Amino acid sequence: MSTEDSPAGFDLDGAWRLDDRVSIRPERFGALLYHFGTRRLSFLKSPTLLTVVRGLAEQPDARAACAEAGVGAGELPRYRAALAALAASSMIQPRSL
Repeated sequence: MSTEDSPAGFDLDGAWRLDDRVSIRPERFGALLYHFGTRRLSFLKSPTLLTVVRGLAEQPDARAACAEAGVGAGELPRYRAALAALAASSMIQPRSL
């Protein structure tokens, strides 16, 4: 696992967005993400994580998307790990400001 793929290496202060080839299907538990390019399926295991992912494009950085979704400081490491996994699987990608 590279530093970029590890939760500690995920840049919460970077600008991120959902990949254009990803479809979101909301579910009671959170959502299913399907990447049409890689044919990968990912599960978002909470509605809050879905809110974070949907808010990435509107917020200046991932930290702000987490804050807007109501993620507290104590929960941030868990959300950083989830976002790192989504970045490693190409579900989200860095965006230019």
